[in-house]
Amino acid sequence: MSQFFKIHEENPQRRLILRLVEIITQGGVIVYPTDSTYALGCQIGNKIAKRRIQRIRELDPNHKFTLICPNLSSVATYAKVDNIAYRILRRLTPGPYTFILPATSEVPRLLVDPKRKTIGLRVPSNSIAQALLSELEDPLMSVTLSFPDKENHLTDPSDIRLELANSVDAVVDGGYCGTFYTTVIDLVGKVPRLVRVGKGDVTLFEV
Repeated sequence: MSQFFKIHEENPQRRLILRLVEIITQGGVIVYPTDSTYALGCQIGNKIAKRRIQRIRELDPNHKFTLICPNLSSVATYAKVDNIAYRILRRLTPGPYTFILPATSEVPRLLVDPKRKTIGLRVPSNSIAQALLSELEDPLMSVTLSFPDKENHLTDPSDIRLELANSVDAVVDGGYCGTFYTTVIDLVGKVPRLVRVGKGDVTLFEV
């Protein structure tokens, strides 16, 4: 049975955040809020936790996970950021955007696109996610919480708890998140490319 954490949306209780960090570092899988939707997250590079998330979401083995980072400095640790990419990242982070960038050697191989050698990263503005990342001191390996047999994302933490009570180690009640995916921007080439229109303002990513 998963643990249920009611965490203040603006002023997250540190003792609860530290308990979540403990669960994650012990190999646990959590559900947590972002500035777009709720998401499933686990410790970076943890293969067992990654497989658990794949089973929960019924994901194809090739489905790409995202690294959820606390800030731009963390992004630069895991991705190669040129001047054009940096200007865009600086303008749009934190926010509901996912960026595709060339991966550095710091990224575990199980997260790197084998053909393009890229990684998806984002820096959420959600206060709970930011508090968690700050205490964890590492990015979260993450995917959006959605299911192929449901038309909409789960947005009520109580519903999420009922749905995933025996599948995850912790569910964070951080209030309503919404149902829109992030906007995805590919920053690998010389010209930024809009891959998916989501919650983020697409007019802001232009150089």
